[in-house]
Amino acid sequence: MENWLLLLISGLIAGILAGLLGIGGGTVLVPLQLAFGYTPLQAVATSSLAIVITATSGTIQNWRMGYINIQKVIFLGLPAIATAYFSAGLANFIPPKNQLFSFGILLLFTIYLVELRKNLSKKQEEENEQNQQSKFSLTIARIITGGTAGMLAGIFGVGGGVIMVPLQILLLGETIKVAIQTSLGVIVLSSISAATRHAFAGNILFAQGLILGFGGLLGAQLSTRFLPRLPDKVVGLTFRSGLAILAVYVFWKASTL
Repeated sequence: MENWLLLLISGLIAGILAGLLGIGGGTVLVPLQLAFGYTPLQAVATSSLAIVITATSGTIQNWRMGYINIQKVIFLGLPAIATAYFSAGLANFIPPKNQLFSFGILLLFTIYLVELRKNLSKKQEEENEQNQQSKFSLTIARIITGGTAGMLAGIFGVGGGVIMVPLQILLLGETIKVAIQTSLGVIVLSSISAATRHAFAGNILFAQGLILGFGGLLGAQLSTRFLPRLPDKVVGLTFRSGLAILAVYVFWKASTL
């Protein structure tokens, strides 16, 4: 009973972060499941199932409040679906220690991307004509953003939002709030694709995943209501700080394997 309660609380925390930061919650769910004694592959696969529920909950709430652009979600979601399904199959062949170290590096690199965006000159931000200048380059940017997110969703069980948010800011010129809201919608599609592949491989712990997902559903409903009220600086600082803390934990966990 205590284990189920801990899973529910873990899902609740992940759901709050999912709606607040657009990261799907997997960055929290995977380390927590490792702490419960699950193997890295089980943690990744079960996280992908929980994220389906969590991200769907947050996305529906964003849609009801008018804070999501379905067209943007579809453009990024299509490449994410393909790469998530393919990379979920690759996760079976990655050594656990290498998987966790790569995960930690990913989190630190994401912080760098957000900081890089902050340091771009105002002139670059005002050059919106670049996005309209070439539909081809915009399409390529969407494929890179969605495809990368899907690949990370399959391998790391993180939904892909850890990289999708900064890539939307850098490549598509989105504000951090719009990037977060769009990211959560795309995560619904990429996590369904990854979870399907993991289910076929028998990697998912379904009971645990559903409990985590239910807790995440409640958390995402709460956080998506507060996101539009928060200043961009607060959201950005929370995003970077959270990733830094998680990176330290993941590196420590990998060193113990």
